[in-house]
Amino acid sequence: MRLEALFEDLESQFEALQDGDLYGEVADRIRAEVGKITVLDRLRGAVGTVIRVELRHAEPVQGTLSRVGKDCLLLEAERYEEWLIPDTALTGIHGLGPFAEPAEGAVAAKLGLAHLLRGIARDRSPVTLYCGGHPITGTIDRVGADFLELAEHALDAPRRRTEVYNSRLVPTQALDAVRRR
Repeated sequence: MRLEALFEDLESQFEALQDGDLYGEVADRIRAEVGKITVLDRLRGAVGTVIRVELRHAEPVQGTLSRVGKDCLLLEAERYEEWLIPDTALTGIHGLGPFAEPAEGAVAAKLGLAHLLRGIARDRSPVTLYCGGHPITGTIDRVGADFLELAEHALDAPRRRTEVYNSRLVPTQALDAVRRR
């Protein structure tokens, strides 16, 4: 009888160790997978929800997250405003759910800040750029590999030669946000 109880005790200890090892292995695998998730993956999991983002040199912006590119995000805010925000300008994000999604494919992986800025330049929409805390208004004339050129004019004035008072080159790394109405 004593030997039978001893064997039962040893078997239960062995099962407990196996369960503990399995739990530890699962936990390690989960940590490894979570370690591969990027900020943009987390943002992709929140597309369609209202979030608030804190920016490096601008006031926080709240709106519906409508798109996430390879290096930026697009928020739709109140008063028909769109905010294009480079991921490098983010300092905090509020309102994300628990989900993450990887990039959707080859085309989505290529759509980034420069591509979206070129679309804004093509539309000739007046914008407000936020660079180093100073808002600058005008129209994006052209977009290079790592810069944009802005024809500065009042936001309510059309982009006419007589209205433009400066042409400014802005490195995209200095860009905190682009607001378009």
